[in-house]
Amino acid sequence: MSDSKTLDNLSHETRAFAPSKEFSDQAIGQASQYAAAKEDRLGYWAQQARSVLTWDTDFAETLDWSEAPVAKWFVGGKLNAAYNALDRHVENGLGDRVAIYFEGEPGDTRTYTYAQLTEEVKKAANAFESLGVVKGDRVAVYLPMIPEAVITMLACARIGAIHSVVFGGFSADALRSRIDDADAKLVVTADGTWRRGKPSALKPAVDAALEKPGHTVENVVVVKRNGEQTAFGPLDKWWHEVVDAASTEHEAPAHDSEHPLFVLYTSGTTGTPKGIVHTTGGYLVQGAVTHRDTFDLHPETDVYWCTADIGWVTGHSYVTYAPLINGATQVIYEGTPDTPHQGRWWELIEKYKVSILYTAPTAIRTFMKWGRDIPDGYDLSSLRVLGSVGEPINPEAWMWYRDVIGTNNGKNGERKENPTPIVDTWWQTETGAHMITPLPGVTATKPGSAQVAVPGISIDVVDEAGQSVADGEGGFLVIREPWPAMLRGIWGDMERYKSTYWSRFDDMYFAGDGAKKDEDGDIWLLGRVDDVMNVSGHRLSTTEIESSLVAHPYVAEAAVVGAKDETTGEAVVAFVILQTEPAEGEDVVAILRNHVGKDIGPIAKPRHVLVVPELPKTRSGKIMRRLLKDVAEGREVGDSTTLSDADVMTQIAQSMKK
Repeated sequence: MSDSKTLDNLSHETRAFAPSKEFSDQAIGQASQYAAAKEDRLGYWAQQARSVLTWDTDFAETLDWSEAPVAKWFVGGKLNAAYNALDRHVENGLGDRVAIYFEGEPGDTRTYTYAQLTEEVKKAANAFESLGVVKGDRVAVYLPMIPEAVITMLACARIGAIHSVVFGGFSADALRSRIDDADAKLVVTADGTWRRGKPSALKPAVDAALEKPGHTVENVVVVKRNGEQTAFGPLDKWWHEVVDAASTEHEAPAHDSEHPLFVLYTSGTTGTPKGIVHTTGGYLVQGAVTHRDTFDLHPETDVYWCTADIGWVTGHSYVTYAPLINGATQVIYEGTPDTPHQGRWWELIEKYKVSILYTAPTAIRTFMKWGRDIPDGYDLSSLRVLGSVGEPINPEAWMWYRDVIGTNNGKNGERKENPTPIVDTWWQTETGAHMITPLPGVTATKPGSAQVAVPGISIDVVDEAGQSVADGEGGFLVIREPWPAMLRGIWGDMERYKSTYWSRFDDMYFAGDGAKKDEDGDIWLLGRVDDVMNVSGHRLSTTEIESSLVAHPYVAEAAVVGAKDETTGEAVVAFVILQTEPAEGEDVVAILRNHVGKDIGPIAKPRHVLVVPELPKTRSGKIMRRLLKDVAEGREVGDSTTLSDADVMTQIAQSMKK
């Protein structure tokens, strides 16, 4: 029996893939950056800040940590986020470069050059100001993945208003709670969007959210997107009437580096919303630097596509801000991966010659389930960097990403001699930007590992006492030093900020994630500590057991939870989706239990393996394990309003009765 108080390190990965000499020779991120940042961390960030951003007023001090745990970065500096993302590129002669290729789910398209996008943002800024929005006001954004979402966020940043984006899948009650918490003055929404080929309404949720009195909203601006019949009240105004008519002249005022840029709420539809506050200078610096280095961005030639929705922090950092600050050309897609067919994403990559793809492990596992013959039918030879974000990626999905997508060299079955490198990134809403990731031209990448801290970032894995664990051991992921893109608090509740993130360990930010160091000291994420199971005294990560299950050829996806057990404390319960039907007479449950036992040890062998048709996921792709835990422990299933498919839990319940 283990007396481990951290996390047992069960699985081992020995594969590693060094970058090709051809890739390394042209790479933006270099090994020298690690040494430079180690020698003078603050000097490194000061140099990066001046290289990636244009400052109206230069900063006098790189970091003020005197009021820890609240940092001030680039103290005294003044700048404008929208100017850095747009105007300066036009002034530098890049106005004709494409900023955004937009593809709607029905197939409608729009293209914005930097000059055109700059004009649209200026018009929106003028329109919002005409509605009384001023610096410091909060603007709630409840929009689908359309260009107006990016335009709205940048228009707010230009004015100095603080945007609060609410994911379009959230309910009216969730929207209202966020409006109330932020005291939003303006709401920007749309009549609707498209989802799997059908019109989906948005405006009614706003109407329902504002139905009860007591809110602070003075105006609602509505984008006409899908022609849904839309009720209009005294607060409502059409986007095309107030924005399209506005002037294209608008000066971008300079804002303090620490001026709040946005509030993004991290809780679901239950509980008190937790509004994460990010400010301007440090957030933009780390976002731009990591976007450039992690993806080896060559803005003159690359076409970049991050598949995240702007309702999540990935859509803030790596769609709205960093790509445009870096002068990149990017694709924005409104719809789902399977509409109108399961090859939709690969079709778009072929159409726009996408060279950098940044997506989530859950999407990759879905494509695995659908089969490689679908992407093999498209020319994906333009891809040269692949990224992963959102949750730990299991090695099997990582290898499929590399071997199927990363070697595709055209429709005729040709394969690349040097597969496209994969960068698995770890970060959070709270961190604002990448914290752990390989550099594609430097790091010998390992399937399933984010590996090393970004240059200038101080990451560690510690035990219960806050002491660093040895290589080969597991523990709690912490950040030892303040970082530029760090959150500055929870909106309106500084004590909650301190207790949530800084009380677990002295002088260290606790991320809430478990991690392990391998024998080389590289970091492997093990998921949320809340998802750790205690089985007979062993603290086991759900991530490792899920990875083992997915490595079996029968399994397409897996989710693991711990259920109360009188003997062992908790028992491992696995929910799996099969991609291959077992042969007649085979006991798939026994096969999978024995596979895990052999792969990572008897202690990890699931007590129960339940074959289900689907897994409960949010529309951002995260598996809702708490619902599966309810099922495993025989309880009534809790709140499931944020599921992408509300019928999933019914399907699971029916499958268990068979």
